[in-house]
Amino acid sequence: MDRAQVPVMRNGQPKSRREKPPQGKSQRRRSRSTALWLAFACLSVSSGLASRAQTATPSQGATAPAQGAGFTPDAELLPAARRGMSQLLNGDVDGSIRTFQQMRREHPESPLGYLFEADATWWKIYLTTGNLVDPDVFDVVSKAASPYDNTFLSLAQQAIRLADARVHSRQDPARSLLDEGMAYGLLARFYGLHDSDLPTARAGKKMRALLLRALQIDPNLTDAYLGVGIYNYFVDTLPEIVKLLKFVIGLPGGSREVGLQQLELAATKGDLVRGEAGFYLAKDFSRSNEQEYAKSLALFQELAEQYPDNPLWTLLEGSLQIRLGHRQPGQELYREAVQKSAALNTEEGRALHAQSQQALSRSGG
Repeated sequence: MDRAQVPVMRNGQPKSRREKPPQGKSQRRRSRSTALWLAFACLSVSSGLASRAQTATPSQGATAPAQGAGFTPDAELLPAARRGMSQLLNGDVDGSIRTFQQMRREHPESPLGYLFEADATWWKIYLTTGNLVDPDVFDVVSKAASPYDNTFLSLAQQAIRLADARVHSRQDPARSLLDEGMAYGLLARFYGLHDSDLPTARAGKKMRALLLRALQIDPNLTDAYLGVGIYNYFVDTLPEIVKLLKFVIGLPGGSREVGLQQLELAATKGDLVRGEAGFYLAKDFSRSNEQEYAKSLALFQELAEQYPDNPLWTLLEGSLQIRLGHRQPGQELYREAVQKSAALNTEEGRALHAQSQQALSRSGG
């Protein structure tokens, strides 16, 4: 049986989740592709983005690192990667980028520094262009491109090349497959933000295949469940889009229930992706077909407690309180997000400040 369809086990028994039918239409227009990622985390194909999608895929049989280039196992770089991810989730995007750049300088043969700098750059794009207020929405970017797009693509492509070379040379194969799969997942998130359907689907399909291979070698790589969980959930919950893509590119099927279980596993047992898995799981619970707003709120509260300097979590907490009908605590959280974001002298801080003010005004505060 395909591991992507195997339910997460608890005490030797499959953990089930009661299906909840959709309840009404969404009150907001959502980007189809970003929902498909959400992310696979997300399909209108623009010629410019489609061509960039092709350049993001390495050629068959990528060359191994040059002799003498050295090999640093991922395990040796994990402490620095964890530090950078903590900075990122705590709202210090530029600080996390500096941490990952140092990893690249010290270990240029490793894909990890490129992979997570690309991740931080994706967050910079999202925070400065996306819809940050509504927890169930991943809107397309407000501009055709951001100043950080080329940087992101370059980093993601290099992470794929380095990881693919390690796979072909059998260097740390499970983790190399994980790194390459996560890089394709980032590409899917990027193309999803740009509402570019076909590149998003192709990157998501490639991500899934690589992560399943990694799990076959090492089932304990729980970070892989972020990608396969997102894939499973959204392929199963967007049947109209998926029906077309299954025909166009042979997109494999998914399972909503299994996807939620796998995301929960990544959010509770993951290593480098634990916080991001919690973010995506919370967004899933807030969707109109789930309406698990209390669960979504609890997850954003956990993120806010663990990363108190990031006003994004405060803003999303406020949004869930408003959605639950708790206007006063929601407005108080919006005011807190306004204050926190005002103290951030960064581009993403200013974007968060503007959207926090907008949310407060929209709530009548």
